[in-house]
Amino acid sequence: MATPVKSGLGFRRRPQQTRAAILQAAIQEFAHHGIAGARTDAIARSAGVNKALLYYYFKDKQTLYGAAMDHAFRQLSTHMTAVLDRDLPPGEKMRTYVGEYFDFIAGHPLNRDLVQREMMRAGHTSAHLERIARRYFQPLFIKLGEVIRAGSASGEFRPVDPVQFVPSMVALVVFYFTSAPLMKTVTGLDPLSPERIAARRAAVLDFVSAALFRNASPSAEGERK
Repeated sequence: MATPVKSGLGFRRRPQQTRAAILQAAIQEFAHHGIAGARTDAIARSAGVNKALLYYYFKDKQTLYGAAMDHAFRQLSTHMTAVLDRDLPPGEKMRTYVGEYFDFIAGHPLNRDLVQREMMRAGHTSAHLERIARRYFQPLFIKLGEVIRAGSASGEFRPVDPVQFVPSMVALVVFYFTSAPLMKTVTGLDPLSPERIAARRAAVLDFVSAALFRNASPSAEGERK
């Protein structure tokens, strides 16, 4: 929940805090309702500002939505790029990346829901997808491809195509969370309980290792870096 910020003359002395409060309230509203269902008056109320002040920082709802999307994807990209920049051999780097990616998605439910809603509408009316893809996704994909090719060249990895492998790896993580309500009905278990999330993390690492490594080592899959 965003921390309320009082509106009034004092806002000019703390523009960064005010903008951040509006943005956090927007992320919550967009994650729950999408851009079509989100209401700027609800965002302003949650941030503790009036709508005039909201529009002082963000000229319209589309601009605010774009800022929310950038915030969510920037957080993910910054975190995962740092993992890929570590000085690790390809196998350890991939295991670390997958584990860190799972932990990020599990630990940021609002970002997760916001991104999922954007992916669902991206093929229709998204004004943001191309910018987001080029700024955040493409650099990560290029770095992951380099790791995969290095591991294949050294003989540690099977010869896999990054264009096929990377989206499959992402889907292993993301689909679990998007399908959680369905799986709860099907299995009678809570997929989002700490125990089930830990079990899924281990299963994802096992699956990725079996698909990627020439000699997968299941005992190493549960490592957290």
